[in-house]
Amino acid sequence: MPAIVIVGAQWGDEGKGKIVDLLAEHAGLVVRYGGGPNAGHTLVIGDERLVLRLVPSGVLHPHTTPLLGHGMVINLGSLLEELDALDKRGIDATRRLIIAEQAHVILPHHILLDGLRESAATGTKLGTTRRGVGPCYEDKTGRRGVRVGDLRHPEQLRMRVREALANATAMIESLGGTVPDAAAVLEELLVLAPRIVPMLGDVPARIEAALRKGERVMLEGAQGTMLDIDHGTYPYVTSSSATAGGACTGAGVGPTRIDRVLGITKAYTTRVGEGPFPTELHDADGERLRTIGHEYGSVTGRPRRTGWLDLPALRHARRVNGLDALTMTKLDVLRGFDTIPVCVAYETPDGRSDDAPPTSLAGVTPIYERRPGWSEDISGCRTLASLPRNVRAYLEFVEERTELSVDLVSVGPRREETIVVRDSWIRGERAG
Repeated sequence: MPAIVIVGAQWGDEGKGKIVDLLAEHAGLVVRYGGGPNAGHTLVIGDERLVLRLVPSGVLHPHTTPLLGHGMVINLGSLLEELDALDKRGIDATRRLIIAEQAHVILPHHILLDGLRESAATGTKLGTTRRGVGPCYEDKTGRRGVRVGDLRHPEQLRMRVREALANATAMIESLGGTVPDAAAVLEELLVLAPRIVPMLGDVPARIEAALRKGERVMLEGAQGTMLDIDHGTYPYVTSSSATAGGACTGAGVGPTRIDRVLGITKAYTTRVGEGPFPTELHDADGERLRTIGHEYGSVTGRPRRTGWLDLPALRHARRVNGLDALTMTKLDVLRGFDTIPVCVAYETPDGRSDDAPPTSLAGVTPIYERRPGWSEDISGCRTLASLPRNVRAYLEFVEERTELSVDLVSVGPRREETIVVRDSWIRGERAG
């Protein structure tokens, strides 16, 4: 059985949670490999809406084992709140979850710094979620972070907390903040430790064992390709590797173990936070997409910026992720537009480009081709043949211009509102 990476092909919020939940029906393990509580995955099960920020979306299937990889940064209090909320819904997540000992802990000074920087009168405003994710990754890279496994050793934990706070003191005070008390931070962590420590485990070893036994492994990304620290619209990006390569480093899986990579894209485009967004709409069409698509951040509640589908960005995602296929979500939201513009290239200072690099997106103008719209309700469609002609033509246009097949199509928020074009993704068969 294969290891499959599910990755966002845009600026995040593409509906990865729903697709992971759908594909996890036949999975033994579902692994979240990067990011932190800044990434929310919304699932609609029946009439219930469930938002997961840290726990992998596949947790709803009782036979799966959810894992948090060492590429993540974790707010331990938030994690326990999420687990308690799942347990109250009858979803036994606490006894199944495995947390990588090497995952880093988001501490109070990370959250404080994140907020102070975003509120500062000077400096670049990134539009972060203020959850402390970026500063935590800074401490990780600076080799002064606190890891979840440190909870096993109180003296080592005390030393690392004090070291991290000492390093952050000058920055916090320069921004007008008050440095958290080290003893209070340590005490809070020690209170959480009895619940966290029993969930610690060797995530790479567990994945390898599952693959050797023939179990299917789903590797769940956070955010999206255009927010990747290396391949996104820097500096308006997240602080981790949001592309498929992050699955190898963030979960401890060798690249030869990855069988397929599935990219998730909306039928249009959204972005949260600051930074370039070539197809952004500031008119009634943009507000219509936001309203019908319920485009508000699942973590912050902020209105998402909306725009038409950006094919150069998808081609960039195909290349840097090695995508095998696409899933298109929220196709139903486009109902009722007479024509649907699709960005097929950019006009740049140097002329037309079909594939402008993301670092230069601030200076580009989208070049559109218009596709015929449709008025039919497609939420009840379960096959490609049942879709209206113009809808099929839209999908075929995307396939032609991205050189990727659209293998799954979401026509509504619920699990069952999905057209499975190629069911090998569901059955878990290997590519080829």
